[in-house]
Amino acid sequence: MKKKAAFVAVLGRPSVGKSTLVNRMCGEKVAIVSAVPQTTRNAIRGIVNREQGQLVFIDTPGRHSSEKKFNKKLAEVSGRALGDADLILYVLDASRLPGPEEFGIAALIAPHSERVVVAVNKTDTDAAAFGTFLEFIAHDLPGINTNRCFPVSAKNGEGIEPLLAALYDMAGEGEPFYGDEIYTDQEVDFRIAEIIREQAINRLRQELPHALYVEVADAQLSEAGNSSGGLPCRQKLWVRAFIVVERESQKGIVVGSGGSMIKAIRLAALKELDALFDWKIELDLRVKTGKDWRHSDRTLRRLIK
Repeated sequence: MKKKAAFVAVLGRPSVGKSTLVNRMCGEKVAIVSAVPQTTRNAIRGIVNREQGQLVFIDTPGRHSSEKKFNKKLAEVSGRALGDADLILYVLDASRLPGPEEFGIAALIAPHSERVVVAVNKTDTDAAAFGTFLEFIAHDLPGINTNRCFPVSAKNGEGIEPLLAALYDMAGEGEPFYGDEIYTDQEVDFRIAEIIREQAINRLRQELPHALYVEVADAQLSEAGNSSGGLPCRQKLWVRAFIVVERESQKGIVVGSGGSMIKAIRLAALKELDALFDWKIELDLRVKTGKDWRHSDRTLRRLIK
């Protein structure tokens, strides 16, 4: 059997569960997840290796209608992925009826209907209305046959296998882009920054979810050694990172009373990082101000790719 290989752009409006779905399909934590819309800011690659071949999913920021510089920059990321990918996975939220943003996304992907597969997520919720979305697809995306529309639950894994089977069927033959053991191509510094940001926004989402980013300033990997009993020790990766906010007044929110908030963020991030890496992570976490960074072209070019 000849192997399949394809890049798959994952598109949808904010908070439909794209990142959770990518993590579920990859079987590993590839993208950070939060209830805050537009948590994803970059094109995040997650890799699925099966007997049939390799699918490389490109998780993209939720598409949101806005003229703000920050949101327009996020939209550019999904636009590039749409043009570069072999296939498109369009994710909808079965618990929220289609609205203006959905109609806009449908118009965007309509010219590419022949390479689109649809996943209607959150079908495990009480408000799920899968039939409504089949009607929406039939009306707004008539080029997509309903046999390419799948009810799924990224949360509990329902419907994932038929969805993957459809994507493999549509993928072209080719050599894998990555080795079998790789499930993401993210750099270490980026993954660490993302995990810290996830823990920060999940605790600060009422105060300043989009007003922060994380910068890894320094990282040093120690040589492997032995314990006092002669047993090998895990290598240590020492990291200094900064949670960057827009205004001085926001620093106190991140630090918390007596340093309680930043301590909670640090400990939660260390727990996640320990599960991701073989190294023992030592994290020096601080807060600083990057004044009005969401309006800085230079900063946005560096952060959003």
